[in-house]
Amino acid sequence: MSSPVYRAEHTGLLLVDPYNDFLSHGGKIFPMIEAVANDVRLLDNLRATVSAARESGIRVFYVPHRRWQSGDYEDWDHPNPTQRIVQKRQSFAKGTWGGEWHPDFIPQENDIVIHEHWAQSGFANTDLDLQLKQHKISHVITVGLLANTCIESTSRFAMELGYHVTLVRDATAAFSPEMMRAAHELNGPTYAHSIVSTRELIEALPKA
Repeated sequence: MSSPVYRAEHTGLLLVDPYNDFLSHGGKIFPMIEAVANDVRLLDNLRATVSAARESGIRVFYVPHRRWQSGDYEDWDHPNPTQRIVQKRQSFAKGTWGGEWHPDFIPQENDIVIHEHWAQSGFANTDLDLQLKQHKISHVITVGLLANTCIESTSRFAMELGYHVTLVRDATAAFSPEMMRAAHELNGPTYAHSIVSTRELIEALPKA
């Protein structure tokens, strides 16, 4: 793995799916990630990563999942298994507390909120690639949820499009330690240019 140099003007932090349903007590999905999230200190590390990026002048791109609405997927030919679960659970439902940003991760001035993705890649059927290119971003740092689904899909797609990709292994979570291992030890090294801890990332970021 390389030791990249992160130039603020060419680096973007991709914050994936920071919804209450994922990150807050009372969220529909939080109980399923709680053990892993506590083990890696997810919320503390997300706060530290986002804060350090902003202090370094790195732009934050919000990469949100589709907020469920009545009728979603009902007449689709090929909804995937996760979309069927979203349909049943009504994850991140629009207009509900669960579909709102976690209070520690509300977009700020100069942050960019990308169009909502329908499945797992933040690039598919959204404006993420366009926004990154228009802001001259060459390096992306991907944090948020889930490690083995949206983080992996978004990051792998970024690599395919020619971006330098950094994963932050303790600024994400999954439903089990096995899924985390798959995301960072088995699959991550096949596409990510760098896999680091939050501490290692912060040390590598430019100083304000």
